[in-house]
Amino acid sequence: MLKGVSLVAGEWLGSNHSFQNEPISGVPDSFASGTPELVNLACETAEEAFRTYGYSSAEERAVFLEEAASQIDARGAEITAMGMKETGLPAARLEGERGRTVAQLRMFADHIKSGAHLDHRHDAAMPDRAPMPRPDLHLIQRPLGPIAVFGASNFPLAFSSAGGDTAAALAAGCPVIVKGHPAHPGIADFIAQAFDAAIKVTGVHPGVFSQVLDGGHVVGETLVKHPLIRAVGFTGSLLAGRILFDMAVARPEPVPFFGELGSINPMFLLPAASAARGDEIATGWAGSLTMGAGQFCTNPGIAVMLDGPDKDRFAQTTANALSKIAPQAMLTDGIAKAFQSRCDQVSKAAGVQVLVASENPARAAGPQLFTTTASNWLSKHTLQDEVFGPMAILVVAKNLDEMRDVARALQGQLTCTLHLDGDDTEDALTLVPILERKAGRLLANGFPTGVEVCDSMVHSGPYPASTNFGATSVGTMAIRRFLRPVCYQNMPNDLFP
Repeated sequence: MLKGVSLVAGEWLGSNHSFQNEPISGVPDSFASGTPELVNLACETAEEAFRTYGYSSAEERAVFLEEAASQIDARGAEITAMGMKETGLPAARLEGERGRTVAQLRMFADHIKSGAHLDHRHDAAMPDRAPMPRPDLHLIQRPLGPIAVFGASNFPLAFSSAGGDTAAALAAGCPVIVKGHPAHPGIADFIAQAFDAAIKVTGVHPGVFSQVLDGGHVVGETLVKHPLIRAVGFTGSLLAGRILFDMAVARPEPVPFFGELGSINPMFLLPAASAARGDEIATGWAGSLTMGAGQFCTNPGIAVMLDGPDKDRFAQTTANALSKIAPQAMLTDGIAKAFQSRCDQVSKAAGVQVLVASENPARAAGPQLFTTTASNWLSKHTLQDEVFGPMAILVVAKNLDEMRDVARALQGQLTCTLHLDGDDTEDALTLVPILERKAGRLLANGFPTGVEVCDSMVHSGPYPASTNFGATSVGTMAIRRFLRPVCYQNMPNDLFP
């Protein structure tokens, strides 16, 4: 059963105003809108919870994370049914994403029990050192305090209420206040119920997890500006993320804003690979860019290759593969309309040729493929922006110098991909130094959709891919975003964390 209200300080609290979700079919559900008063209560209770949770043992926090994972799994059927209703995503996708979400919670639990996230460093005292003695010095990472987390539209589980930002903050020892995403408040409701149950089972302070629902912007703005919030985690559009980022840094006491904002995830096809495996790469590209209706942050939005007969065959093979893919439901009506608008804009741009123009029924998107020259792409910034949906541009370069010009012109990306064979190594060596300055993850002979949750994953990049290129929102290093180093000098053991 849906609660239909916000979970704040261990209580289910509503307001006099409400909003509704936008189901793909069926009757909408109503939810009470959050208020600044609820945000303030959540933040104050989170600060109170931090006094115990921030100083709890890794084992205690691990137990809480593991219990939250179990409680989410226990509500699997309800979450999947609500997810299909709100997002149009198929059951298999939602069940797989729930598996990733709970696995991430459990992985972080195991990671903090090892102490690897603390980066403990010790320089022993040297009292007899001349000309000056050295004190005993310990460096260790300590939690920041209450964290604001914004749910994402495209991953209603893995990047939302119980997603990577929430899991990382809780693992670090930071209470969390989630701003539930209005695209899937029903899923958020069930996730909050799971956390509420985990709080009761483990006995942690109820202020450790709160979630405030809102169909508008008041809750989000209030959260980012609240003086007790110590950092913000966000996954979403460049426009919304930049607004919130500016709020975070404009506060009297600025706080870190860890935002993932946008990426076109370019692929570069080098000559030998294009000649030997062009059809295979084209088919793989079509599958990758239409996965999940193209609503992935790692959707490969452009492919760059050299002019010539291999280009013509690659374009035709990609177009044939895309033409067989039916339109898919988009997450919201607004996202579907924005996709149609961007496709219209690209199709009307000078120097752009339409290769595939699928129909876009209401709240659905069919594959779209365009092609243009590298010089035209370089001259038109609108062609370089992210399109959220199954649309891609084949960018054709005259030579390798022009291909490198495209690489240099890229804004920050989550990923960049090279398709190469052995004979392409020399050319690839000239591209890698450019691309590693552009992206957080470089791929060879693969496709960027699918982000492994593991120790070595980096899911970020230079702006606008993210607002902090030194961090990652996926993998165990994500925990470090919500910690800060503290040095303890000559500190008695009883006082050391």
